[in-house]
Amino acid sequence: MAVNAKKIAVYVLVVFALYVIITDPAKAADYVQIGFEGISDAAKAIGEFMTWVANGGKN
Repeated sequence: MAVNAKKIAVYVLVVFALYVIITDPAKAADYVQIGFEGISDAAKAIGEFMTWVANGGKN
């Protein structure tokens, strides 16, 4: 049952992505930019946390 829900969720996501790309490419580019900025911010935060841990948790 969970596998079917997972397949359905992926299918819906793909259909949504294709719909947005076809109907409004500029908005699709904005979504991609937002996604990459989010990934970049998360990676930066993880890097800062790992540096803090490597330094023994000192300020």
